[in-house]
Amino acid sequence: MTAHISTTSSNLALVLEAHGLCCVRGERELFSGLNLRINAGNCLHVRGENGIGKTSLLRLLTGLSKPESGEVLWGNQSIALDPIAYHRELLFLGHRDALKEDLTALENIQMYAALDDIALPQEKALAALWRFGLRGRENLPVNFLSAGQKRRVLMARMLTRQARLWILDEPFNALDTQAIQEMQNLIAEQLSIGGLVVLTSHQEVSIPNVQVLEL
Repeated sequence: MTAHISTTSSNLALVLEAHGLCCVRGERELFSGLNLRINAGNCLHVRGENGIGKTSLLRLLTGLSKPESGEVLWGNQSIALDPIAYHRELLFLGHRDALKEDLTALENIQMYAALDDIALPQEKALAALWRFGLRGRENLPVNFLSAGQKRRVLMARMLTRQARLWILDEPFNALDTQAIQEMQNLIAEQLSIGGLVVLTSHQEVSIPNVQVLEL
């Protein structure tokens, strides 16, 4: 299978590219010859049936998995050359919450900021949590939160992370209608400041500058 996605932007410094990607899981080839190019201010929506290779593609784009052949480039440089520098530019949210259940919502946000070496004043962390409807729950251990509230904690992390590239695997899962709109607004804000977004979702999205890749 071959897929080509190309978008345009005036900020050419921020470009995510893939050339000739081939992904094999077990004895099955999920896709091959896959090429894409995403410039600043643009979103790529990856769609396809379950098991087709959407999550596998995202893992290749993050550098968490290696392709059978082909390469991923960030700013015209292979991400394999300096993965630490690349990951400083990257926010990846997978299927799972990736939250520490015994820590509070606020402590989770502060922990991730420390791991990402980002200065995050407590008032800014609280403002992010409150924006997404968690006022009064910021000091509750995460294991007391619903699935939707946990996703809202992750939305607060997206807001405070300051990453230029977001790669999101099913970011709308467990969100109600209002929260879905809030997530779409958050992604639109990322694009408006020249960030890039790659996401998977089974549903239609209402996001500016979005291109669709069907696997």
